[in-house]
Amino acid sequence: MTNTKKSASNGSTSSYLEVPMSSNNRTTPSQASRTKGKRKVSSTSESGGIYHGEPDYKKDLSSILLLLFLYILQGIPLGLIASIPMILLNKSAATYTEQAKFSFAYWPFSLKLLWAPIVDSIYSERFGRRKTWLVPMQYLLGIFMFSLSFQVDGLLEQGNITKITAVFFCLNFLAATQDIAVDGWALTMLRRENVGYASTCNSVGQTAGYFLGYVVFLALESADFCNNYLRSADAAKAIGMVTLSEFLYFWSWVFLITTTLVWILKTEKPEEIDFSDEPRLSLVDSYKLLWHIIRLKSVKRLILFLLTCKIGFAAADSVTGLKLVEAGVPKDRLALLAIPMTPLQIVLPLFISKYTAGSKPMGIFIKAMPIRLVFGLIFAAIVYATPRYFASADGSYGWPYYTFLVLVYSIHQISVYSMFVAVMSFFAKISDPTVGGTYMTLLNTLSNLGGNWPGTLALWMVDPLSRKYCEARSDNDCSTHELKQACSSTLKSKCIAEVDGYYIESVICVIIGLIWVYTWGKPTINKLQSKSDRQWKVQSSESNRKEH
Repeated sequence: MTNTKKSASNGSTSSYLEVPMSSNNRTTPSQASRTKGKRKVSSTSESGGIYHGEPDYKKDLSSILLLLFLYILQGIPLGLIASIPMILLNKSAATYTEQAKFSFAYWPFSLKLLWAPIVDSIYSERFGRRKTWLVPMQYLLGIFMFSLSFQVDGLLEQGNITKITAVFFCLNFLAATQDIAVDGWALTMLRRENVGYASTCNSVGQTAGYFLGYVVFLALESADFCNNYLRSADAAKAIGMVTLSEFLYFWSWVFLITTTLVWILKTEKPEEIDFSDEPRLSLVDSYKLLWHIIRLKSVKRLILFLLTCKIGFAAADSVTGLKLVEAGVPKDRLALLAIPMTPLQIVLPLFISKYTAGSKPMGIFIKAMPIRLVFGLIFAAIVYATPRYFASADGSYGWPYYTFLVLVYSIHQISVYSMFVAVMSFFAKISDPTVGGTYMTLLNTLSNLGGNWPGTLALWMVDPLSRKYCEARSDNDCSTHELKQACSSTLKSKCIAEVDGYYIESVICVIIGLIWVYTWGKPTINKLQSKSDRQWKVQSSESNRKEH
């Protein structure tokens, strides 16, 4: 139930029940072994290469811990940004159109390919290729969070969504740029035989950081949670133990202090050995390479597939979580449901990867898609039933309700991860090995965009499709932020939905998704899977024109 990154952070906006394995381009264990893993060990007896030995984390323990910590830092702003829609809903009664505007704050991780070549190509050799960008980005993140800590409360009270979106977009942009630098540094920071641990650090670190920035923050920010579980009965207060400004202030100093330590104490190794088989490209050549990949006829069709395949999930992924909070489910309780989901999200890719290792991994994708679409209707039914049948007399929800939510969402995750692992396996299979990193990053970026734009559109359309009125004054249709505020603050009343656009969207999305998968999606992916390796390889412009 989702809004960004990395994923899951699956390409859509970050789920309100999910702690994504990574908020950017996530890597399954099986995929890691096919891509980075295959570079870490070579054998003279079989391949004529140089044997580098079996992985031994003890030799790189300090570097692995540093990478893990850098990815944890990266996850903090991602989780924090994911919590803002909940706060907007409670603090300023933001409309769904305003939530749609804020969803653009999640986009930098899906657009980072646009400036990744700049980060890779422009640097100071004396300072270090990766530290040239890592240190300034983390200092900027710390300074940005420090400054924001003194302004964020007033910013949220004003309810200026455009300004709020711009601020958190910049925060996410800095985190995305830091991610590019850390990903690149991981390849030279670790010994060649240990490079496979980089994806583990990425997955575990970003998950932990996101958990701290989202789940832990929302729990500590909630007065209800703190009074019930962390304070004694006579110490109850009307506010939580941590405010957003205090949370930002604390982590700003963590960023500033640790960045200084990394700058002074960690020396970047010279890049004497290129751990990949890819050529070192100039800035111009990097952008030319991306253009050549996009011009391939096979890739053009795949791009259209990736940009449209998640339309059917838009309402379920982007609006359901907000609707549950609107129905009275405490946002901190909803966030805490991520705890039992995390082990499942780690185990599922390991299990599903066994069924996507063949020549046609996208078969699992097509089979799982109708199941995931049906869950769009199931989630809509849960949202409808939540305040009517599950709420107790005082409007609270007991453990049977939360157990039911976890059970339903656990089943839903099987279809989500079946699709995710399948598409990652397909990307690994078709990527031209001579430019595999660039190729994979491009495809992952397009996959993420395919989830972002439908999610933003789904949020944007909820209000236009809804018909509401203020209970105390029927001529107030609660269509704007000002009218909602007038109803709640001035008239001391509430907005009543005669027609809720979320339910209309849910049905429309499922219908569009089913039509898409059976009339175009399935035939298209079958054709793409049947193409030869040659049709996916980067060729000269002349060869591209002759391809058929």
